[in-house]
Amino acid sequence: MSNGDVNQSRRRFLVGATSVVGGVGVIGAAVPFVASWRPSAKAEAAGAPRSVNVSKLEKGQQVTVEWRGQPVWVVRRSEEMIANLEELRDRLADPDSEELQQPDYIEGPHRSIDPEFFVVVGICTHLGCSPAFRPEVGPPDLGSDWLGGFFCACHGSRFDLAGRVYRNVPAPTNLEVPPYRFADDGDTITVGEDPEDA
Repeated sequence: MSNGDVNQSRRRFLVGATSVVGGVGVIGAAVPFVASWRPSAKAEAAGAPRSVNVSKLEKGQQVTVEWRGQPVWVVRRSEEMIANLEELRDRLADPDSEELQQPDYIEGPHRSIDPEFFVVVGICTHLGCSPAFRPEVGPPDLGSDWLGGFFCACHGSRFDLAGRVYRNVPAPTNLEVPPYRFADDGDTITVGEDPEDA
């Protein structure tokens, strides 16, 4: 083996090792840089907007996103769920949401921008428990007149699938609807931003 062959092998090894170390360095610098694009924990706690893709959410399902340290539920309501909302009016304490637990642009019995998608803070207005999502109709433990909604097991408060509180339960008001908007693609909901903020 000649001296030129040894130097050539050494050169290939050093170029390869330098490339690997350089690649690791680029990745090491890129990860914190990309992570810095996300809101900090402090910003999220203060209410930074949170987005959730709802394109794969099936009718009758719920997904949870955290906003301001609270669970926010997004429910994709079926046609039957939407139709049942009107049937409950006489059982509700505030069917028209006159106590205004939602932004001004949320109106009507659906309490949503799009009747199919319902967005609500998942905290009971009685003592702050988190109600359970109970979409089934007439379960034995809730009675045959239950048409789906949210049930708070802490003290028995009931809410329909628009977050409206039933009469004669401990919770004094409807569940709160946070500010939110749909992205242009229609598949993403951003909690914590009004539609005019887009």
